[in-house]
Amino acid sequence: MAWLGWAMLTVVSWGVYGVFLHTGAMGMADPANGRIKAFLFVGVAYFLTAVLAPLAILALNGASWAFPAKGLWWSLIAGTVGAVGALGVLLAFGSKGTPAVVMSIVFAGAPVVNAIYSLVTHPPAGGWGSIKPLFWVGILLAALGGTLVTFYKPAPAPPQKPSAAATPAASAAQPPVK
Repeated sequence: MAWLGWAMLTVVSWGVYGVFLHTGAMGMADPANGRIKAFLFVGVAYFLTAVLAPLAILALNGASWAFPAKGLWWSLIAGTVGAVGALGVLLAFGSKGTPAVVMSIVFAGAPVVNAIYSLVTHPPAGGWGSIKPLFWVGILLAALGGTLVTFYKPAPAPPQKPSAAATPAASAAQPPVK
């Protein structure tokens, strides 16, 4: 069951990814290029996490440094589509998408794409007709769930206005208390 713990680590990490990424992009305080600056630091984080850490683990495990072409290229393609997806998330935010909506679409749509791609590349043993109807219901529910979350997400609370006593202009206008 260790796989479930690792899967849940991914669920939690990717579940907060969009919100953290949006917060980072807004924190760059650059309306024109903040998202791309944030993406740059996503790349830095990937370098630290996905380059340095595996190199250390491979060295500690005494692994072979042979990288067969098929594994190398497919892994490079996987990393590229992952990075393109992260860039797509940022570009969606820049086009007025909010983390709650964008990530709901991504995380509802990705399993549907994965299931269909898997079926196309590895057809079922009994042919397409052998697929149980509940599989298609699951695909429909995933798409419907993403749609419902997108259209009916709760509205965030409006930003609170600072009280008159907390603003510098208001406190400067008041006479000193004796």
